[in-house]
Amino acid sequence: MSDPIGLYIHVPFCVSKCPYCDFYSLQGQSPEVMDAYTNAVIDALALWYQKLGGVSADTLYIGGGTPTLLGGKRLKRILDKATKLFKLKNAEITMEANPGDLLDEVFSAFASAGGNRVSIGMQTCDDAQLRFLRRRHRPQDVENAVAAAHACGINNISLDIMLGLRGQSVKSVVFDISRAFEIGASHVSAYILKIEEGTLFYQNRDTLFLPDSDECAELYLAACQTADMLGYRQYEISNFAMPGYECRHNIKYWNLDPYLGIGPAAHSYINNTRFYYEQDINLFLKGVMPVHEQDKPQKGNHNIHEHENEYIMLRLRLDEGIKYNEFKAKFGRDIPQSVIDRAKELPSHLISVDNDGIRLTRLGFLLSNTLICKLLYD
Repeated sequence: MSDPIGLYIHVPFCVSKCPYCDFYSLQGQSPEVMDAYTNAVIDALALWYQKLGGVSADTLYIGGGTPTLLGGKRLKRILDKATKLFKLKNAEITMEANPGDLLDEVFSAFASAGGNRVSIGMQTCDDAQLRFLRRRHRPQDVENAVAAAHACGINNISLDIMLGLRGQSVKSVVFDISRAFEIGASHVSAYILKIEEGTLFYQNRDTLFLPDSDECAELYLAACQTADMLGYRQYEISNFAMPGYECRHNIKYWNLDPYLGIGPAAHSYINNTRFYYEQDINLFLKGVMPVHEQDKPQKGNHNIHEHENEYIMLRLRLDEGIKYNEFKAKFGRDIPQSVIDRAKELPSHLISVDNDGIRLTRLGFLLSNTLICKLLYD
C-alpha cells in the first residue's frame, strides 16, 4: 500500500445523548476511563502501524461522540503519536466539536499538535429548533466557537446544518446557510434529518410533526441555491465548500480509498477488506481486535463485483460522479455496459450520461437511493 491512508479515531464520550443520534456514545465517563481510553487509542495506533507495514496517512479525523471532552492534553498525546507513526505530512487533521462547550483550551492544544480543521455542530440558528433537537448550545455559542478556532490559527471551519426540522422554513434555511458564511465557515454540511431506529426520536416519531418529503426537498434545494450564491461549491450530496476546502478525509470514503478506524464502532477499509471494532468500550480497552465483515452473497448486477458496486454507489454521491477512466484505472476494466445503458434509460433531469461518465443532477441527489438501485439491481 504505497498511497497514504486516512485515519479515523472515534471518541465515544458525550455529556448527553442527542435524541436523533444513533452513533455509539457513552455519558458521564470518569477521568480514569478517559485516561484508559487515550492509552488504548495510542496502543492501537502503534499496533496497526506495525501490522500495516509502516504506512503513512494524509488525513486524520477525530469524531464522536464529543472528542473535545477528552481535553487538550489527552488529544495532544493521541495526535503526537499518530503524527510520529503515520507521518501526517501536509495532512488534513479534523476534530468535531460541540459549540456548547468551552473550547479555547482544547482548540489551542489541538492546533499546537498540528490540528488544522474543526467541524462544529451548528445544526440551526433558530433557538426553538435547537431546543427541539435538545442541543446544549445557543446560536451565539456557534459564533464563539468559530472565533475560538480562528484565535488558534484554525481557519478551516466546517459547520453542520440540519434540514427537515419541525417548523423549519425556506427563509430559516437561507438564514442558516448565510449565517454560516458570515461567521467564517469554509465548509458547510447540510443534512436532512433522518429518524434512525434506536433513537429517542424514533420512539416518539409519531409526535414529531416533521416536514414531508416534498417539503424537505424544497428546504434542501433552498440550501443548495443559497450556498451557490455565497460561493460554496456543492461537491457531494450534503457537502459544500469554498474552493480548496473540500473535506479530503471524507473524499477517501467516497473514492473507496483505504482508511483505518480506531475505537469502538469504528470501521476500516484496508486491502479491499472491511472490518470494524465492536460497539463496546470495554472490549476496546482490553485490546480486542476488530471483526472482519463476512463475505456477503452477491447482490444486484451479477456483472459487477462487490467492490465495484460499492465504488459506484459511493461515487454517485459526488457532484462529479463516476468517471469512466478512473473506474478503469481502479479496477482494470471498463464499467459494465449494463450500468451505462440503465443510466441512459433514466430521466435526464435526474442523471447525466456523457462520454466522460455518469453523474446525478441536484434533483437526482434527492432520489439517489432509488436511482442507484435502478442502476445496480436486477
